[in-house]
Amino acid sequence: MKAAVYYETGGPDVFRYEDVPDPIGHPRAVIVRIEAISIEGGDVLHRAGGEMAGRPHIVGYQCAGTIDEVGSEVTERRVGDRVVVTVPHGSHAERVMVGARGAWLVPDGMDIRVAACIPIPFGTADDCLFEFGHLQAGETVLVQGGGGGVGLATIQLAKRAGATVLATASSDEKLARLGEFGMDTGINYRDTDPVAAVRTATGGCGVDLVVDPVGTTLQQSLASLAYRGRCITVGNMGRADRRLDIGGLLQGNQSLTGVFLGAEMNTTRVYSMIARHIDDVAAGRLRVVIDREFPLADAAAAHVYIESRQAFGRVLLIP
Repeated sequence: MKAAVYYETGGPDVFRYEDVPDPIGHPRAVIVRIEAISIEGGDVLHRAGGEMAGRPHIVGYQCAGTIDEVGSEVTERRVGDRVVVTVPHGSHAERVMVGARGAWLVPDGMDIRVAACIPIPFGTADDCLFEFGHLQAGETVLVQGGGGGVGLATIQLAKRAGATVLATASSDEKLARLGEFGMDTGINYRDTDPVAAVRTATGGCGVDLVVDPVGTTLQQSLASLAYRGRCITVGNMGRADRRLDIGGLLQGNQSLTGVFLGAEMNTTRVYSMIARHIDDVAAGRLRVVIDREFPLADAAAAHVYIESRQAFGRVLLIP
């Protein structure tokens, strides 16, 4: 099979489009013929400097396609099932092996490209808001990087839960689009002070909850909290060095919590939660935005585009 691989970490130019061995089946796993790959923030970070399972290494957490092979002990999936899957690595390829527990059925009629975009962004957003963020109806939420995949999912879920939603983005054009997804107040971080804008929008109080997948904005996020506010740090798309002044948390009885969906991906709670989000997207109750698609052979160009911060929503690779 073909795959986008690299032999050392670094910039997008480390990618090579090469023939690699097909995945070998396992009694409790399925092999999926990949039709769409959603590039996640973690994919970019791992390519830049993460651990490699081998050389060559195939990066990638999430993709969707059709099951070609089913292990002898698998009873809940069949050859021909359309599924979206999450894996520790290996999505940037034509085929992937995944434990049956990591494969969600794609509802009839759903675009396989849309399905490829759901589990990690919506699962992450849900955990940030509810499992760890303890969001309640009537509270205020600040979403950093609202135009990204996690940001868009977070805005929709927070608004649906009855929150007032503030979000940051790099342009007024992006902010105008975010209003369609439930954002109440937009903050262009390129031409305004985000903390001052949050204080103005909340009557000086600050927000009850911040969801920050960017990393470089984390100090601003902490400064935007209301008394007893909660800040969730998830991901590090800005590649922050993570050195923070947390002294202000004490005076405000505030909290900072790190969230990593992968640590709970195999739990029944998360599996069921993601299945609900897939159904909600299929029914039109939640929306996925696909910004651009690239051939798998052009994985380097796709990663360059993501790192340019131009994308609004998901960027896909198509084998």
